[in-house]
Amino acid sequence: MRWIRSFATTIVLGGMVCTATAADQARSREAFFRCKDRNGQTRYGDSVPPECAGLDTEVLNDRGIVLRIIEGEKSRAARLERETVEAKARKEREQRELRDHTLIETYLTVEDIERLRDQRLEMLVAQNRVTEQNISSLKERQTRLKSQVSRFRPYSDSPNAPPLPENLAAEIVNTVNGLRVYQQSLDSNTKEQAQLRESFAADIKRFKELKGIK
Repeated sequence: MRWIRSFATTIVLGGMVCTATAADQARSREAFFRCKDRNGQTRYGDSVPPECAGLDTEVLNDRGIVLRIIEGEKSRAARLERETVEAKARKEREQRELRDHTLIETYLTVEDIERLRDQRLEMLVAQNRVTEQNISSLKERQTRLKSQVSRFRPYSDSPNAPPLPENLAAEIVNTVNGLRVYQQSLDSNTKEQAQLRESFAADIKRFKELKGIK
């Protein structure tokens, strides 16, 4: 048993020496650095030449063979931009694949897609009708308020006209603000309807392509 342990220790130590020697040899083979500086002149050095700072620099062995390249600023920027473009393309491809899978798994026929589209549009149209009614009511109130404020300063030409009451002024402000909010809601709803139609039209077109429907 003692000689077995001794033999195993010798093997381990021998392996460590071999590994260290291989690493030393690898480092010794990376003997030179080479680059073209910003003026196009080739620079060499046992370490990275100052003129190579920020530039692609080749690491050569003692036979002049390129072992690796130290990435410069332009190459790094180009690589990062390329990786960004590739990542974006990959994400878009994954989204298309997910969308195709969802279409196939969710709908059996084109009529199913159209039915869902009509249901969502009907909800938006109903919301629009309510908003339009609210706008109509506020406009009527605004007309009524204009008639009332005409009896007060600064809207009245009469020198004896009383100042505009605070509660009436607040009601005017609230009415104007309400009209603005409802109009924005109406515009947003109209835009959402257009986007919904466009989205469902694209889904129907793609569904037909996936199903081979003319």
